[in-house]
Amino acid sequence: MIGGGTDAFIGAIHRAAAFMDNRIELVCGCFSIKPEISISSGKQYFVPDDRIYTSYQEMFEKESKLPKDKRMDFVTIVTPNFAHFEPAMMALDLGFNVVIEKPMTFNLDQAKKLRDKVNETGLTLALTHTYSGYPAVKQAKQMIEEGKLGNIRKVFVEYTQGWLSDRVELQGENNATWRTDPKRSGKGGCVGDIGTHAWHLSEYITGQKVTKVCGELNAFVPGRPIDDDAAAFFEYDGGAKGVLMACQVAIGEENALKIRVYGDKGGIEWNQQEPNTLLFKTSTRPTEIYRVGNGFMNDASKFNTRTPGGHPEGYIEAFANIYKNFSLTLDAKLNGETPSKAMLDFPNVNDGVRGMQFVETMVASGYDENKKWFDWVE
Repeated sequence: MIGGGTDAFIGAIHRAAAFMDNRIELVCGCFSIKPEISISSGKQYFVPDDRIYTSYQEMFEKESKLPKDKRMDFVTIVTPNFAHFEPAMMALDLGFNVVIEKPMTFNLDQAKKLRDKVNETGLTLALTHTYSGYPAVKQAKQMIEEGKLGNIRKVFVEYTQGWLSDRVELQGENNATWRTDPKRSGKGGCVGDIGTHAWHLSEYITGQKVTKVCGELNAFVPGRPIDDDAAAFFEYDGGAKGVLMACQVAIGEENALKIRVYGDKGGIEWNQQEPNTLLFKTSTRPTEIYRVGNGFMNDASKFNTRTPGGHPEGYIEAFANIYKNFSLTLDAKLNGETPSKAMLDFPNVNDGVRGMQFVETMVASGYDENKKWFDWVE
């Protein structure tokens, strides 16, 4: 692990998710740019003293010299956006697979270079677009693939939060500090932080790719140098039209990610704050309620469900599905086998490139005063 020390937030989520299925163990790490925090964190995580490192460069160099059955199999990078690209490239250069937080890189150029490196090495990269890991989301995706909604016409996706309604980033170093700093977050604030999740969920569930964007970005809180609100119209390659809303100044909202998809035969609705429930709607019969963990769920949902019906499969379980499927893929590759479709069901480097394309297209469209519709940035 790179990052994720005891003074960080997301590292604990990654560890809980990675350990959930007893397929992964933490064997080494550089947990902070501050050596004392990296060392103290590693001890608290029960990592052997000789495998607690004070720089990621030292970690990769020493781990790469260990026998294959002793060294790490992959690295997970849980640092802020500006510190993703260099360690990911070094890992791939030295033969290590990668799990990485989103957005994948600081800018689009870096994302393309990382994709080229993955293709060159044949190694595996997973991107933690967490919400694609929910069993109900898997259910929706397979239902659309099977044609239960017919031809997709309309997509509505929204992600609202209220935690940045004031300049909390000025209250000392906290989780908002780097997210609202363009030098560390990149070009996009809200649009990069949660807008990418909403966009990715729309593509993942529908199987269609955005080709055109008409966007708007706002910084509502006075003095904030980056957007805290975003909205967009989409055109997809399969003919669907979409509407996206992402906002971090919606006072009182927590993590209200919601998606509705409508075809010419039916529609689905899913709300992340009620994750075990998926609604399926038609014009000829009452709304059907699909509940995760029950026998009537489809194969994709069942493969990513751990508990019986009525036991919520939540955020960490969704996170864990990315790690589980990634680890199954690595196992298959290490054994000379071909990973199954179910194993390969996690966001990859191509999703990472498209995520940066989304951010850069939204920035170009959102701040343009004359032309609002932009072709997808390639």
